[in-house]
Amino acid sequence: MKIYIHLHKAPIRVLRIGRRRFWLRLKRDMLVLKDALAQEKQETKDMLVTYKRYTCRQASKEELTEANKQFADLLKGLGLGMFAVLPFAPITIPLVVKLGQIVGVDVLPSSFNNMSERKANMMRIANKANLESNAD
Repeated sequence: MKIYIHLHKAPIRVLRIGRRRFWLRLKRDMLVLKDALAQEKQETKDMLVTYKRYTCRQASKEELTEANKQFADLLKGLGLGMFAVLPFAPITIPLVVKLGQIVGVDVLPSSFNNMSERKANMMRIANKANLESNAD
């Protein structure tokens, strides 16, 4: 700590800023995850409605194709959920996702594929809100 004090004029302030940055980033990531889970939930509800309509012979082929894609996404999520129960899940899940990318297999459901775009959109919204609040 003594060396750190000599390197920075305000080490406590630097630590506070770093801690605040960490929590803001965590909150932003949780909001992005919440958005992806909400999208997955809505798609699953639509899938169930389509399957119900199919039993009454009221669904078209295109609707059934979309419902089957969503069912495959649901199975992907369940398969990945199995790794969440195992010990060392914070290590195994990213490892499985990375190995899937290397091999060319899509392990994540479709709503989680564009997470970087969602983060970028969330950053733009936050920056715009900050600019508007500073302008007032």
